[in-house]
Amino acid sequence: MPIDNDLLHKFIFDNTDIRGEIVTLNQSLDDMLTNQSYHDSVKQLLGEFIAAVALLSSTLKFEGILTLQARGDGPLQFIMAEASNQGPNHKKQLRGIAKLNDANPDDSNIDDIFSNSGLPNLIGKGVLSITIDPTKGNRYQGIVPLEEPSLADCLQQYFEQSEQLPTRLWLASNGKTATGLLLQQLPQQEADHQTNQEAWSNRVQLANTTTLEELLTLSHSELLTRLFHEEGVRIFEPIPFSFGCSCSKDRSSRALKHLGQADAEALLVEQGVIIVNCEFCGFEYQYNKDDIDTLFGPKTTH
Repeated sequence: MPIDNDLLHKFIFDNTDIRGEIVTLNQSLDDMLTNQSYHDSVKQLLGEFIAAVALLSSTLKFEGILTLQARGDGPLQFIMAEASNQGPNHKKQLRGIAKLNDANPDDSNIDDIFSNSGLPNLIGKGVLSITIDPTKGNRYQGIVPLEEPSLADCLQQYFEQSEQLPTRLWLASNGKTATGLLLQQLPQQEADHQTNQEAWSNRVQLANTTTLEELLTLSHSELLTRLFHEEGVRIFEPIPFSFGCSCSKDRSSRALKHLGQADAEALLVEQGVIIVNCEFCGFEYQYNKDDIDTLFGPKTTH
């Protein structure tokens, strides 16, 4: 297990206008998948999304939630990862979900459906969206078509089209550990334009030499030293992440209230117990007759 489990490190390069981030998620990813039954290829892709949203959330200075989502016509209807900076103990919280396409034949072998992993094969023709929901201010959403071979490439296209700062990402996931590396070119301050361009090209070329195994197994300091040992990289204090789901008994009860007493009681008669399942964490909230009576109160008789 990487020693930088569930931590993100920001770093800069001395005398250049280039910054970076590196994140490794292990326990948070495991907590996210504990009660889910995703295929291995879906777990791998969801890991990339979680690592990516962790990196993106730390590039933006805002209070709220950042959501990364892809929708398409492939075996996966959609896949979504979300990062919030509103977690306890100053930890940023992560959660994610993947949903199968209803058009998948019921009698198909699941291994055949998901035999080809990766974003294009699983999502098919579709779009990638980044949504920012700040606690204060207006909601923002950016959308790009899924035309690139990987999530990292699609995100690079997003940054290019949104006219933001040049940004590159490298993502790795094996379904148990997810890692991401990000480089971003900042507005000119420390060096002239030519120096910055040469430095940017050099850092990207060096980062391109890293392997998936190195991303998944090396500590952050070891990987950054291996890649940039002559580039004056300076690493800052880590930012912790954890899995966090906003589901609760109270929220599931409100959902049942919206269903209505008559429908809830009919469902209870049919099933014996009502189960409200959270799609994000897989936790089940169960309601028996006493729970329903308490939720809706005694019936009014005339």
